[in-house]
Amino acid sequence: MQITKEILENIAHLARLEFDEGAEKDMLADLNKILDWMEKLNEVNTDEVTPLIHISAERNVLREDEVQPSLSHEKGLLNAPDKDANYFRVPKVIE
Repeated sequence: MQITKEILENIAHLARLEFDEGAEKDMLADLNKILDWMEKLNEVNTDEVTPLIHISAERNVLREDEVQPSLSHEKGLLNAPDKDANYFRVPKVIE
């Protein structure tokens, strides 16, 4: 299968993309290279290959959650550029 200019224009319209003439030619060439590469992959015999679910055999290598004490108000506000009692002060952003 080859991507034609009409197919590319339809894809671009659906994806709300706009190409100038040079970019359109480059995109057309790139998409056709991708399809050619996929055709080469289809030639490979994968009958005896089991599908991968994960790329590695590692399972859940994340650490366990541990409850740790949180910062106190004083420590949390210690390096604040501007504070008011127990709160950070920030510039007004809403009129």
